[in-house]
Amino acid sequence: MVYIKQELSINEEIVAKEVKVIDENGEQLGILAIADAIKLAEERELDLVEVAPGANPVVCKIMNYGKYKYEQARREKESKKKQKVVEVKEIRLSSTIDTHDFEFKSKNARKFLEDGNKVKATIKFKGREVNNTTFGANVLTKFAESLEDVGVVDKAPKLEGRSMMLMINPKNNNN
Repeated sequence: MVYIKQELSINEEIVAKEVKVIDENGEQLGILAIADAIKLAEERELDLVEVAPGANPVVCKIMNYGKYKYEQARREKESKKKQKVVEVKEIRLSSTIDTHDFEFKSKNARKFLEDGNKVKATIKFKGREVNNTTFGANVLTKFAESLEDVGVVDKAPKLEGRSMMLMINPKNNNN
């Protein structure tokens, strides 16, 4: 879903004939003709901004529009800073992996999980290995068990075509 940011109408852009006016302090000034409302805003060296175009009568607020847009942009930027983008890191294993390689990949997966990323462990079966996938399932199960303290299994080992995969989510330390 795409959100389209709608610009607010200000001063002469407002097409309503009568508007309900709220001043810069939040006090209601009542229903005024658009010309009177714009004149009132200009006297205070501020803008008349349409805040509720769907209301009857249209609600307008007297405010410094430039400052309002700046504050809004700053709030958006702050909220984006606080967002954490979760990446899915893939680690490839084999059904005949050696212990040192297994420990090395397990250590990397541990780092990824501690950083808050998801880990996708995959095993690609080559040739006739696909006939005996239990070795691969055992390796993935052992992999998940080695990461139990930092991660939770999201999807159990599942065979898809010639590859088997396992998803591990990071444990929330906030609980």
